[in-house]
Amino acid sequence: MPLSRNGLFSLPVSLFKRKTQSNSQRYEQLVRLYHADLYRYAFWLCRDQHIAEDIVQDTFLRAWKALESLLDDNAAKAWLITILRRENARRFERKQLDYSDVEQDSLTDDTNPALEQQYDDTLLQQQLLLLPPAYGEPLLLQALAGFTSDEISQLLSLNVNTVNTRLFRARQLLKQRLTAQQKG
Repeated sequence: MPLSRNGLFSLPVSLFKRKTQSNSQRYEQLVRLYHADLYRYAFWLCRDQHIAEDIVQDTFLRAWKALESLLDDNAAKAWLITILRRENARRFERKQLDYSDVEQDSLTDDTNPALEQQYDDTLLQQQLLLLPPAYGEPLLLQALAGFTSDEISQLLSLNVNTVNTRLFRARQLLKQRLTAQQKG
């Protein structure tokens, strides 16, 4: 079996054969295989554990309802990511933001004290969050979700060359920012 882009074995089509598996078995297989990837992506989008869990749950609920529309089981991950992106967008349609007079910079996180080991990861995450979404989202889809440029272009409805350019620029921006951060 060949290795897939994210290092795991690619899924044989037989895992999702409709004639040998019920919808519930297909669904359970989807959840088992893609839950972690979807959660990482949802967390990156919303930066909140509970909201990310809700988005993933809503994603799988919609996937269950539309399972029959998944015709190409090899495209299951991209199909689920698309559903997740739409669920995240729906969150803003129905959410009324609460405004507070407290400055965000004055808030401290007492639940997770900073450790020296986490410094580099935190710095990288901060710089990734500061990237413009046009650059950050393709880089995240490639780095965390393991999508190829072709798959990212389909997910984001962009030309492959545009995706490759954005990936290159995102890496360059990160490199410049991290270098400047280390010097400063």
